[in-house]
Amino acid sequence: MTNVIKAPASSAAGRAAAKKELPEHFRAYKHVWVFVEQERGEVHPVSWELMGAGRRLADKLKVDLAAVVIGPEGEAARNAALQSFSYGANLVYLVADQVLADYRNEAYTKALTDLVNSYKPEILLLGATTLGRDLAGSVATTLLTGLTADCTELDVDSDGSLAATRPTFGGSLLCTIYTLNYRPQMATVRPRVMPMPECIARDPGRIILHSLDLIEADIVSKVLSFVPDRDSSISSLAYADVVVAGGLGLGSVENFELVRQLAAVLGAEHGCSRPLVQKGWVTSDRQIGQTGKTIRPKLYIAAGISGAIQHRVGVEGADLIIAINTDKNAPIFDFAHIGVVTDAVRLLPALAAAFQARLSPRLRDRVVSHDFRGAPQRRRGP
Repeated sequence: MTNVIKAPASSAAGRAAAKKELPEHFRAYKHVWVFVEQERGEVHPVSWELMGAGRRLADKLKVDLAAVVIGPEGEAARNAALQSFSYGANLVYLVADQVLADYRNEAYTKALTDLVNSYKPEILLLGATTLGRDLAGSVATTLLTGLTADCTELDVDSDGSLAATRPTFGGSLLCTIYTLNYRPQMATVRPRVMPMPECIARDPGRIILHSLDLIEADIVSKVLSFVPDRDSSISSLAYADVVVAGGLGLGSVENFELVRQLAAVLGAEHGCSRPLVQKGWVTSDRQIGQTGKTIRPKLYIAAGISGAIQHRVGVEGADLIIAINTDKNAPIFDFAHIGVVTDAVRLLPALAAAFQARLSPRLRDRVVSHDFRGAPQRRRGP
């Protein structure tokens, strides 16, 4: 397969030498598909985020957007299919079978690859979750096509090719990757990278039922029991409305406690940059950035974080970014809405005390629910 990496500014014509004629049997591949991930009857929010991205791609290509729902027979799968229309789907492919009650790679890979071979989508998008990454890799390998993982941007070029942008070289460079000569063009996107589209009540469209030619005896792996992860609710960073994070500029693990204290006062989640996880100061579930969590809060306060591209791609979807750093040339000031050049170790306790004195629980709720999207752009404090 031909995966071409280019700088974002390059034109489609610049790939002419690399692009061969699309084989005849791939020319029938049309439409954009989004895999709707569900477990235990709950749809992962990244699926609806991808529906919004998929809708934009489908509109540009002037094709249909289809949702793919795979799971056990019952009300949950049917509800997920119907809900897909509210997020922009034109039609839904539904594979419902009791052997799909629990996620197992063999069964889900067969279900999705059978659908692709039968109905031939041009683009297939999946969430970069634990389940989605596992499934996407095996499906791409089975179909002998290309897969671009952990994308931060999706678009289509003038020739209709999927342009999937992701960080590379340790996050120091953004590149756009094309799968030119194979179909479907596959990509995964992490939760919160794409904005959540509006859920609009619509009349249900067409639901295509597809049977799974697989029985339990054909599946090697067996599910003996389901044990919920007791630690799964430790961090809710990805979907928090207010986040306070700290970086190496704090100077010590003891000073990171100032981040936790301000977060507690604001009723917020706390996070950190990658170096703090590498030093063992903070657990990995609190890491923000390309190799951690992507966040889209209404308010993000970054204390002592330089703002390297690895961190930037994880936070630039925030409505309001307030950066605190002693280095006036820190990269974070290039994309923060408000910058304060000072020592975060001195400012954080003062902020916590001020908010503690002024915010009642009711007012704190108003901070969390406030819409900061009209915030001023890139203003620095003294």
